[in-house]
Amino acid sequence: MSASEHDPAGWLDGHLDLAYIALDRAPEAPTLEGALDRAEACIGWDSLAAGGVRACFGTIFTEQGAPEDPCGYGDHDDRDGAHRAGLVQLELYERWERDGRIRIVRSHRDLTRALEGEGPPAVLLLMECADPIRRPEEAAWWVERGVAMVGMAWGHGSRYSGGNARAGGLTPEGRDLVAALDAAGAAHDVSHLADRSVEDLLEHARGPIASSHSNARWLLAGDRLAPRHLHADHAREIAARGGVAGVNLFGRFLAADRRAEVSDVLDHVEALASIFGRERIGLGSDMDGGFGPGDLPRTLEGPDRLEALDAALGTAGWGEAERASFRSGAWCRFAEGIPRLADREADASQ
Repeated sequence: MSASEHDPAGWLDGHLDLAYIALDRAPEAPTLEGALDRAEACIGWDSLAAGGVRACFGTIFTEQGAPEDPCGYGDHDDRDGAHRAGLVQLELYERWERDGRIRIVRSHRDLTRALEGEGPPAVLLLMECADPIRRPEEAAWWVERGVAMVGMAWGHGSRYSGGNARAGGLTPEGRDLVAALDAAGAAHDVSHLADRSVEDLLEHARGPIASSHSNARWLLAGDRLAPRHLHADHAREIAARGGVAGVNLFGRFLAADRRAEVSDVLDHVEALASIFGRERIGLGSDMDGGFGPGDLPRTLEGPDRLEALDAALGTAGWGEAERASFRSGAWCRFAEGIPRLADREADASQ
């Protein structure tokens, strides 16, 4: 069954900080097992299963300026520190895979099997900030270990690019990294990039490009957080290249002065769909990615409540095929176009 024919019932979330969440909760014994204090957190294996989240882009998230943190490192020149912070998370995903908790997606078939209900949930590894890649020549090693998509920077930028809180374009080393990622067959993520870096990426990248967890900037005019989100011009360029946009559920990215509602999510879904088309919009929830259930829209306080969003899409006139695309089809089709996953599919068939 091809991705275009695939119509799964489960969800594929375009952005979950699974390793970061586990390490933040218990650095010495990171886990997503057990009951949650739902006033503080909503992401765990049980809540994901209850919500039908069968796949996600699981991040390797690192933050400069926090060397004491298990996911932190000194500064952008601390190449070994950033590498260690990223490797801790990669090895955690690999341990979860050995324990049968997840399947790291190494071929597109790994993803479709999970969405069809076979085996454990699937995780496509997404590096959020490329500083753990010590030099561009190391990109192929990370991709070989399972990284499918890379965002060049978090908000404060990286040695490779500017971020939404630090203006600037790709550095010369950043342009080399783009080429190395293209050669290795990985996809690119524009979320958190400075505008100039998005433009440089669009100029230099040849591989697939997505926005994993950013909303429509044009709905946030005048908001100080607006630069964190997709500019309409960039959205059009990414859409023209077959990209996908994942909608972020952080309430502050949806409503500035009140508790966000599901209707606010729909506003951003429709705004992005006006450029990408309904078949290329999906979820990029970022749940528990630095904020708790109380910061999510009312009635969407966890993955086990995603049916409220699906129902709202239906009420807004989205047909079943369009809703299936939002749940997982859009991201599944995008993943089908990630060259390294296609290469591995070919290798597995030989």
